Amino acid sequence: MFSGLLKGAATAGVMALLIAGAATPARAAAATYDQFSRVFERSAGQFWADGRAGGQWAWNPRSATESAISWGDPANWPPDGAEEFVRSGDWLLLDGWSDNGTYYTQRVTRELIGDARCENLKALPSDGGRQHYAQWTVPGEAYCLKAWGTITEKSSGRVIDFGHTQIWSPPAACANQYLGAQTCVKQWESWWDNRGRPGQPISRVLDRDQYLAKGIGMAFIVQQFYPKPWRAELRYHWTWTP
Repeated sequence: MFSGLLKGAATAGVMALLIAGAATPARAAAATYDQFSRVFERSAGQFWADGRAGGQWAWNPRSATESAISWGDPANWPPDGAEEFVRSGDWLLLDGWSDNGTYYTQRVTRELIGDARCENLKALPSDGGRQHYAQWTVPGEAYCLKAWGTITEKSSGRVIDFGHTQIWSPPAACANQYLGAQTCVKQWESWWDNRGRPGQPISRVLDRDQYLAKGIGMAFIVQQFYPKPWRAELRYHWTWTP
């Protein structure tokens, strides 16, 4: 009888665990950068400002880990340049970009990661000198990235110094006038360089917000603050074929 009670108690315990396990909802998979950017899809979009097309973008995947994005005027498409990105583990890295018939190789000399206020900063280990552009798995809290380095123009060997600060925010509700309510991640960025002023200190070139909408892509909202206020919103998005 005693062994029967133990057996019954054990059976009841197992059943309770099974029931508890069945009642526990599965944890949702973490969001990833590609769900918002569409980096590895033949995706494209056109954003409007001041009642007319303000620009267009298109991703062109090169492989399972490499993709390039072009930005330009829809009336003069395609442009002759693109930014080149590489996925490495849980990071999307920026290698450089092509423009004006040459390649600009970007390499960092120092990188830091910190919190939403760009505080509590710590060094990021180098990954071939390429810039850590965004975390692949989207964190639940905002994070800051700071990078300094050089850009080398392949055709001439000319070197430009740069500084780039970004703050990436976690998924949140967003909306624009053309595509309505969506879910977005937000990138705030400030870009500094000494282009055209070799040997001089870097100075601010651009401050802006960009919202990337889940399942839609880049430039869902672009709010520029510097050098002058300007706003654009994505109106059309599509998948292209070669």
